[in-house]
Amino acid sequence: MVTRDGIRLDSDLYYPNSGGPWPALLMRQPYGRRLASTLVYAHPHWYAAQGYLVIIQDVRGRGSSEGEFDLFAHEVEDGQDCLDWVSKLPQCEGSVATYGFSYQGMTQLYAAANHHPSLKTICPAMIAWDLYQDWAHENGAFCLQNNLGWALQLATDSAKRRKDEQTFRRLMRLAKSYDFSGFQPAIPDRLGELAPDSFYHQWISQPPEADYWQRRSPDQRWQIREKIDIPVLQIGGWFDPHLRGNWRLYAELERCGIQQKMVVGPWGHFPWGSRAGGQNYGESAISGVDQLQLAWFDHFLKGQEPRFNPAKLELFDLGTKQWRYLTDLPSTQQSWFLQCSGLGTTQGSALTAKVPARSTEEISDVWVHDPWRPVPSLGGHSGYPQGVKERSTIDDRSDVVTYTSEPLQKSLTICGVPQIFLTLESDRPSFDVAVSLSQFRVTGEVWALSQGYCTSCKQTANLEICLQAICVTLSPGDCLRISLAGASFPAYPVNPGTGQQAVLANLVDQQIITLALVTDGPTQNHLLLPILSGE
Repeated sequence: MVTRDGIRLDSDLYYPNSGGPWPALLMRQPYGRRLASTLVYAHPHWYAAQGYLVIIQDVRGRGSSEGEFDLFAHEVEDGQDCLDWVSKLPQCEGSVATYGFSYQGMTQLYAAANHHPSLKTICPAMIAWDLYQDWAHENGAFCLQNNLGWALQLATDSAKRRKDEQTFRRLMRLAKSYDFSGFQPAIPDRLGELAPDSFYHQWISQPPEADYWQRRSPDQRWQIREKIDIPVLQIGGWFDPHLRGNWRLYAELERCGIQQKMVVGPWGHFPWGSRAGGQNYGESAISGVDQLQLAWFDHFLKGQEPRFNPAKLELFDLGTKQWRYLTDLPSTQQSWFLQCSGLGTTQGSALTAKVPARSTEEISDVWVHDPWRPVPSLGGHSGYPQGVKERSTIDDRSDVVTYTSEPLQKSLTICGVPQIFLTLESDRPSFDVAVSLSQFRVTGEVWALSQGYCTSCKQTANLEICLQAICVTLSPGDCLRISLAGASFPAYPVNPGTGQQAVLANLVDQQIITLALVTDGPTQNHLLLPILSGE
């Protein structure tokens, strides 16, 4: 097809051997259309065999499509042109649905901004609703490992597309062995040299209010929440780095009264199987997304009776290892308070459901972040491999402070986005705090369930940190644990302590930072858990 500005975009078409025309399923992606997101979905042949025309398109400047690739910049207009073209194909009966994850999920949101009459439903998976908050950064902290890894992947593929073998090999080596020991650890010299057009250079330099983010975020420039008027099926993973984008989109569509369904499994970005991190969640955890999408498409494109559960939410419970079907998110919240002992880095401090009594001699837990040996990232949604990981070795470090509850007397189901409220004090102009919510078992194992990260440019800060959304049932005898640290590296860059943006800091400028949990602040330090009641 040719876009309105004369750019040729190439696609592969799959369709049944006989009959037609058929409803169309469209995926627009930047990784080479032959791959067709088969990392997580069935091959297009399977969807075509179910009675659909399937179109897998290389976006502008990727694969064999013409034009210059500019991350997310052309997807609204190109998406509309593509829908015009697909709906008029002789093999298409006029109705179209879209599917795909990650970048392929984002292209669906942009295409939905057009109110195209042929677009009947979208099925975005693992997306950012706000590009700055849900993809590039988390609570102000740059998502270093994910962003740099993706930038190197795209740059390497671009060199391959240009048939620049020397650059391709140099970028491939950089991607496989990057060690963060350069002059500016988060800014590879060779990436600037070999891929000066990489989006990474904008992502590390553009402030949150910059027009760059406004022009590329579905919720900002395009106000898509006011334009989506078709059914939406969302797919997410508890350990996917973009889950907060799915969660935010779900809330926006609820406010707008859009028919929707969200499925969240025990998955990282990929694969969508039975194992994540150090856990095996059983056969029920293996993705059934292809069958679900087929039932969804059959209903909204072919008018068949729905063969999917009508619940708005299908959430995999990491504790029971079973799916939960909910009509809405729970509204009950439960507070757990962090009670300092002064020995939180060695013997640990307490996490209690009762408001701690204030003492005339307030005791703080103090810990020291040393950039020479920053606390490493481990699993969760930001570390590799993604998933629930056993973190007792990290909690044993003297630069990690822990708060552990008494054993639970009855089962407890956490379902939603945990929040933690902290008053922290630093001896430097800036600092970071990494938070882990874990299940502490009677065996002594510590399984990290949900994590969060935040950066502060104040020496004393009252922080409200949203952790990764989760659904997990804890059993009687389990304990809750909160762990606090000054780093989670290389998932996020090491805060230099100078007030400078961490991603731009020089290695030699990184400072030792002393941190303290302040117990005489204006509010109690506490964890707020969304609880599924009525068990």
